[in-house]
Amino acid sequence: MTVLLLSDVTIGDRSGRAVAIADGRLTWVGNATEAPPADRLIAGEGALLTPAFVDAHVHATATGLALGGLDLHGSVRLSDVTASIAVHSAATRGGILLGTGWDETGWPEGRGLTREDVDAVVGDRPAYLARVDVHSATVSTALLDLVPGITELPGWSADGQLRLDAHHAARRAAYGAVSAEQRRRAQRATLDAAAALGIGSLHEMAGPEVSGVDDLAALLDLAGESRGTRVLGYWGELAERGGLEVVHELRLAGAGGDLFCDGAFGSHTAALGEPYTDRPETSGALRFQTASLVDHLRRCTRAGVQAGFHCIGDAAVRQVLDAVGAVVAELGTAAVRACRHRLEHLEMADDGIVGRMAAWGMVASVQPAFDAAWGGSDGMYVERLGPERAAATNPFADLSDAGVALALGSDAPVTALDPWGGVHAAVDHRTPGSGLRPFDAFDAATHGGWFAARAEHPVGPLAVGAPADLALWATEDSLSAVLAGRARPSCRLLLVDGIPIGDPA
Repeated sequence: MTVLLLSDVTIGDRSGRAVAIADGRLTWVGNATEAPPADRLIAGEGALLTPAFVDAHVHATATGLALGGLDLHGSVRLSDVTASIAVHSAATRGGILLGTGWDETGWPEGRGLTREDVDAVVGDRPAYLARVDVHSATVSTALLDLVPGITELPGWSADGQLRLDAHHAARRAAYGAVSAEQRRRAQRATLDAAAALGIGSLHEMAGPEVSGVDDLAALLDLAGESRGTRVLGYWGELAERGGLEVVHELRLAGAGGDLFCDGAFGSHTAALGEPYTDRPETSGALRFQTASLVDHLRRCTRAGVQAGFHCIGDAAVRQVLDAVGAVVAELGTAAVRACRHRLEHLEMADDGIVGRMAAWGMVASVQPAFDAAWGGSDGMYVERLGPERAAATNPFADLSDAGVALALGSDAPVTALDPWGGVHAAVDHRTPGSGLRPFDAFDAATHGGWFAARAEHPVGPLAVGAPADLALWATEDSLSAVLAGRARPSCRLLLVDGIPIGDPA
């Protein structure tokens, strides 16, 4: 048994500490002066050592394609977007043109990107340009030609701004045109970027409308054959459509994740109990019958498989919880609690929702960067929902205080892989009183991801016997000081299963 010793590190607020690692686990933690013999020594030189981050909601292929492709985040006007598309199209002639991140909120033109705008700069090239929430997109005419019957689907619009089923069909066609080699490069880019940020694990939220079985299987194979960030796979498809078979075949962590029960606020597709403030003719849309969700939860619970649901609007959240309640009545609270069923995003949750989640042992997988980007008194939430409903979005403090387990993620490429930024955004919530305490936020971004995947160590992430997923940071500050100063130290060394990723600096 080979023993690795990380010596002279700061753990929490205590300097001069050391940890010993063997067989992927912590075997000793204590003062560096009392460290046991080791086969290999890494000198920490006072640097901060923490559990590695876990990003609990990621789309790896789309993230990698965005990292090396057309990133439209931050565009402040429509003309910026069309100029960026033109430059990218000229530089990458041939094949599908993919882009993501445009957000018309606040654009001086007062409208979003249209098919006419895209055709004017890409000509007869297929192009898919996702809105920032990736629940709607504008496509070129040539892309529409790849999807027979799209004009008959819900969410079709002649201006090329697609929502609902029309958008899902267009996205499948767009990503279906990406070659296997392009996918592998994109996945590799995401794993490398995650490792460089101190992210030891990613929860990949796959599904038939997001990527596909082959994409997920290739990602799991790539992560398994290379030393680096771990990938836990989730598959978002109802059991009645074969979702559980995929979970068993690929040995996935759960049957859920992006099982889309509704859409997103920005695209007016999140399902609300009351109409949108800026479009009172719509309340969004529920995608499934409640009976289908009950069947899915029943089958998952009987199989001991974790189920998960994408639900953003309050109507979607209540529908899912009504389905959970039906299964609780049938199979019992203990059986449901044992599965730790997950709600992804959960941007609207009143006291009744929070109470039911706590009683049934459910996990809230949330994205603090959403609030940072769209919250506050002048953000997109106010535009879509009005001040009162907007102020109640992303109630992290209420969830935490009620004992609901929290796991932080990015939903990359919707928001960037940025674990420290996510922690700080969870603390500095744009609605006073809704943020987390600093250490609670850090725990949700590290240990919370393990708990959400039902893989946590009972004595904690830095105790003897815990998995050695660790990050050594280029700072000698304590964790308290890093959190108080909203610092974002760079990762000096990442260890996954006790194996150093890259060379120590």
